[in-house]
Amino acid sequence: MAKNAGADNSAKEEVRRAYAARPLSQLLPTVTRAAYKRRSPAAASLMADWANIVGPRLAAETTPRRLSGTQLTIACSGPMAMELSHLAPVLIERINTASGRRVVERLRFVQDFAPPPPTPEAPPVPAPPAPIEDLPPGDLNDALARLRAAIRGRA
Repeated sequence: MAKNAGADNSAKEEVRRAYAARPLSQLLPTVTRAAYKRRSPAAASLMADWANIVGPRLAAETTPRRLSGTQLTIACSGPMAMELSHLAPVLIERINTASGRRVVERLRFVQDFAPPPPTPEAPPVPAPPAPIEDLPPGDLNDALARLRAAIRGRA
């Protein structure tokens, strides 16, 4: 019977939860696990920083598709694949330098390039509102004029 009592105490201790603050490094793996199932952190940063790594001209004509092991698959048009095959050592060096470690050792080119979607243009900046005539020009007049325009815009 003494064995069962000891087992019950250990089970109760396992059920207890610590509500004290825990370091972020303990929580981060559980939060990011779902995101990194599809794409590794190295691949995610490579995809996000592609234009900065290869430059605007190559980024406009290529898209990184997949990082599998140390092989990076790049989508491009047919003629661009030939040019990229000649630039492969330079691209590999740029990618590895940007990531800070040896991530890519080989490149694979696929000819199914679809240009990236255009970036949305910023909305036009509205004309400054007319100043309030009863106040002298300055910051207060500008702020009140913007407030008046915002209120009239909502109504």
